Amino acid sequence: MVKVRNSLKALKKIPGSQVVRRRGRVYVINKKDPRWNTRQG
Repeated sequence: MVKVRNSLKALKKIPGSQVVRRRGRVYVINKKDPRWNTRQG
C-alpha cells in the first residue's frame, strides 16, 4: 500500500527511508518500516 502525499519533506527524517525518483514520480521507500512507503506526483 503506497500513500500519495503533497510533501515528502517530513518523511526524509524517518530512519531507513530513501527518496527515489522513478518515471517522473518521487517515492519514499522504507524497508525497515513499510508503512512509510509513499509517492508524490
